[in-house]
Amino acid sequence: MGRLGRAVPVSLLAFIVYMVFTGSITPYDIITGSVVSVAIGIVVANIVISNPYKPFNPKRWVWLIAYTLYYFFIAEVNAHIDVIRRILSPKMPINPGIVKIPVKVTCDYAITAVANSITNTPGTVVVEIDEAGKYFYVHWIDVKRVDEEGAYKEISYTFEKYISKIFD
Repeated sequence: MGRLGRAVPVSLLAFIVYMVFTGSITPYDIITGSVVSVAIGIVVANIVISNPYKPFNPKRWVWLIAYTLYYFFIAEVNAHIDVIRRILSPKMPINPGIVKIPVKVTCDYAITAVANSITNTPGTVVVEIDEAGKYFYVHWIDVKRVDEEGAYKEISYTFEKYISKIFD
């Protein structure tokens, strides 16, 4: 699979993003989105895809769907409920701090996805990724465990479990 094979998944993703952001399915938007998406796919495919067969693996898509459902309907909802409970509590039950969490995924996309998942979940923010990419420093609204493995299991484990099957 050559350059065009690598361009297909990038082009499809770019087209989907374009159509979602335009919010319109007129012929003009479909044609414009197609042309722009193919151009983007051809230009950046070799940069963003190292193995052209990975994006077409159905197992990765199943894991992506499972992760998306877990993230939006379980992790996000639970985190929002927890933060709202803390805000509305008269005692303000917080124990903020920064914890060091090991990163066990290997590729840059997976590291970025895990960091974004942690940051976008209320109550946690990745404030630093060390130079070697082996640790996240996470500001946590309620530090439950300060040891690396304990904090990893509380914050990052489930995200990494799904994301490693999508990207690694």
